[in-house]
Amino acid sequence: MICLHKEELILLHQMLVEIKDYFEQINPGLKFSQYYALKIDPSQLHRSKMEHKYAIFVLGTELANAMRDVEFSASGRISARMKELAEKTLKEIEVLQ
Repeated sequence: MICLHKEELILLHQMLVEIKDYFEQINPGLKFSQYYALKIDPSQLHRSKMEHKYAIFVLGTELANAMRDVEFSASGRISARMKELAEKTLKEIEVLQ
């Protein structure tokens, strides 16, 4: 990922949440359980840049999975890559703590 400032990450996080909200509207059966388990949202400005980055990757993974269910062809690869990036970011968070 390009090196983004915290404010830019928060904006990206907000955009992904809006996409998530759209998918939940058109398919109420969709669950974004991993994202909701993080208990972080874009309005939480006090959360660290790394926490928002991790949330973006987790949400991106779940969005890609939701897109796969709607038959977007490349979403499986996107999901796998987002999961890899989420795991990498989680390790970075653990190192910093």
